[in-house]
Amino acid sequence: MHFGVIVPQGWRLDLVDVPDPVNAYEAMTRVAREAETLGFRSIWLYDHFHTVPVPTQEVTFEAWMSTAALARDTQRVRIGQIVTCNSYRHPALLAKMASTVDVLSHGRLILGLGAGWYEQEYHAYGYEFPPTAERLARLGEALQVLLAMWTQEEASFEGRYYQVRGAINQPKGVQQPHIPILIGGSGEKVTLRLVALYGDACNLGGDVETVRHKLAVLRQHCEAVGRDYESIWRTVIIDECAIAESEAEAVAKLRPEQRANLEHLRRTQLIGTPETIRARIAEYEALGVQELIIRFVDAATNPESLQLFARTCLPPST
Repeated sequence: MHFGVIVPQGWRLDLVDVPDPVNAYEAMTRVAREAETLGFRSIWLYDHFHTVPVPTQEVTFEAWMSTAALARDTQRVRIGQIVTCNSYRHPALLAKMASTVDVLSHGRLILGLGAGWYEQEYHAYGYEFPPTAERLARLGEALQVLLAMWTQEEASFEGRYYQVRGAINQPKGVQQPHIPILIGGSGEKVTLRLVALYGDACNLGGDVETVRHKLAVLRQHCEAVGRDYESIWRTVIIDECAIAESEAEAVAKLRPEQRANLEHLRRTQLIGTPETIRARIAEYEALGVQELIIRFVDAATNPESLQLFARTCLPPST
């Protein structure tokens, strides 16, 4: 099992005694470097323009600019987005951006991509918010555009939503045969089929039984399209990790509304002592999950959380 860290991307400016935006960036890169030093496999950024699910005045750094910065701030750890919203950038432009960042990182980029979902953010920034079926259709075309831009000398693609006509993309990146694509989402009819067709990795969420079911569906899609299921890197997102030496200390790290929903969090997130968290990790590993991508609730202000997790939950060879 491998582990990734979702780095903090901002601070609330309306709170008292918080750092300014420069210090907020320094906190983000400090967590990224700490994760690299401790032996985590990867670091990840959300692709949102402001906070989720309720917009606030919190500083929120743009994902791809931050990816490029962290590519130069680190040396070994892999870097990705969890996940890029396909609607926010034309896929040919995104392919060019990714190619550049792959060179900046010396071949450490993972392009995370999803159909998009945050309707309020779409409207706030002036994007149309198409129905789910159209967003998924656009995702399917975008994946083909990305691969064309990375593999063809002059990329061409004629789709309903995207057209590319002789686009030259140099450099194409460092990694061969191309930059790996992680597809986020667990829709059983479309998204997981797109993983089987075009993805190098998947990203799922939910409790152990939910992930078990989604992986079974993915395996069925792989069989249907002739894809080797084992060739897909299987990841699970953990949006809330509160780890401490005691259960009480771990729970105290949660917000009041989270503590009110504690039993649900215990099923779907990582809450508790290292022993408790190791047991849950073992359950995911038994399903064939290869990487957990984790947001530590106090990473920006408490490096001891990452250190405790690394000391007690990372395998010695990581």
